[in-house]
Amino acid sequence: MKNLNWVAAGLAVVALAGCAPSTAPQTGGGDEKSGTLRVWLYEEPNRAPKEKVVADAIKEFTAANAGVEVEVSYIPTTPVRHERFKGAFNDPASAPDVAEYGNTDLAEYAAAGGFAELGADFKAWPEGSGIGADLLESATVDGKLYGVPWFIGVRALYYRTDVFDELGLKPPTSIEELTATAREIRSKKPDMYGIAVGGEYTFGALPFVWDAGGDIEKLDSPESRKGVQAYTDLLSDDNCPPQACASLTGGKTVELFASGKAAMAIAGNFNRSAVDAGPAAGKYAVVPLPGTAPGSVAPAFAGGNNLGVMKSSGHRSLAVKFVQLLSGKTYQTKMYEAMGNLPTLTPARDELAAKDPFLKPFLDTVAKGTRFVPIDPAWVKIDNQKVIPTMLQKIVTKQSSVAEATSEAATAVNAAFGRS
Repeated sequence: MKNLNWVAAGLAVVALAGCAPSTAPQTGGGDEKSGTLRVWLYEEPNRAPKEKVVADAIKEFTAANAGVEVEVSYIPTTPVRHERFKGAFNDPASAPDVAEYGNTDLAEYAAAGGFAELGADFKAWPEGSGIGADLLESATVDGKLYGVPWFIGVRALYYRTDVFDELGLKPPTSIEELTATAREIRSKKPDMYGIAVGGEYTFGALPFVWDAGGDIEKLDSPESRKGVQAYTDLLSDDNCPPQACASLTGGKTVELFASGKAAMAIAGNFNRSAVDAGPAAGKYAVVPLPGTAPGSVAPAFAGGNNLGVMKSSGHRSLAVKFVQLLSGKTYQTKMYEAMGNLPTLTPARDELAAKDPFLKPFLDTVAKGTRFVPIDPAWVKIDNQKVIPTMLQKIVTKQSSVAEATSEAATAVNAAFGRS
């Protein structure tokens, strides 16, 4: 989630015969039942599908709430978003009522006291029972719920079926096979990367670390080093050359796959629309990212975004209603159909999985177990300081050995947590 020059997007007016309970306003906020409800949502590489779904929700919401206008601003997901949110926490006049935020940012925002606690509202929301306890943890700090999980992001392995058929290849079932397959493709098709990987792709690298038994908080352990080695081995001239790939982010690797310049990529269910908008459309399939053991699945990062209500909101009840509408089954389903965002509501996932085979590898990945970053403000420091990307880049550019780079990264992680 990932300067926030924000662009105003859909505005709408109207009225919501809502069924969401009214809750006493938080300190510093209010509970006006009319006026403008301001909403911050994340910008997307291709915003149009998301914008259309949100516009539909606004139309329904305003049709049910007389005298209410909804104003949406789409904000980029660059690291500067943290400063924008901090500014909003400190200056209610510049703050939205409702905001989308990445679940990895929760600890920082909760510590700042910017979001309203929604536990009572959630318990009174009939659809809320469809969100499992594991997903609710991504919106919870110290037992308090600060938002509704809107969608979960899980990554798997996209591959070009036409390229694999042409070269007589099968989808890899282990990291060893993945590496060998990538190199074979590169050797036979030198104008194409075997698998697009990036030195700034933290959530592409972490599954390799976790699969090896490593962890973010122990990057200098033998297990972590094994996983780091396996990932950085892919950033090589015989697959994805360091001079071109050391600076690649996850988004850039998806672009390479979508544009036909890579035969494989570690991408999310949420990247489907971007891939379908490029030359790779109709020429790809997805399988779980394999682990070290043949037939195993590497643990994926369970990313995703939540929808929260600002503590300073002057329209608390309306804000809660809008969050519940946009995160309900109808609009989670629409967001999946538009963007590939995996619903957090089990009824929505089950219904979609029954009619869309694309979901299977992602649900299989979830079933094998996912991982998350530390729910601690320290993670934001680690992320903003690019501790993991710096580690990866130093290795692939030969500035440091795996041992040296992971030791340096571990020191930075410990410092972020305030450990000696």
